Amino acid sequence: LTHLKTYTSKQQQTYKIIKSLHDRGLGYRRISYNLNQRNILTERGNRWGSNYVYSVLKRYEERQSRIKNIRNKKFEPEISNLWLEYS
Repeated sequence: LTHLKTYTSKQQQTYKIIKSLHDRGLGYRRISYNLNQRNILTERGNRWGSNYVYSVLKRYEERQSRIKNIRNKKFEPEISNLWLEYS
């Protein structure tokens, strides 16, 4: 599935930091504070907010689920009942 966008190494590293902090029990606000203290910026160069942290965690898990479902899904050919006539 080469058409699926892969994460950059920076994005992967940032996700690992966020996931690690979240697994240790920190909330979104504290994680964003921690990232800002480390001078780690978002992909667009902004400071972190709790909403960005939430989105990173949520979207990563959603994406992994989508990729897993696409890779394991078998697509059956579909035959259409459409009939075209040219005059």
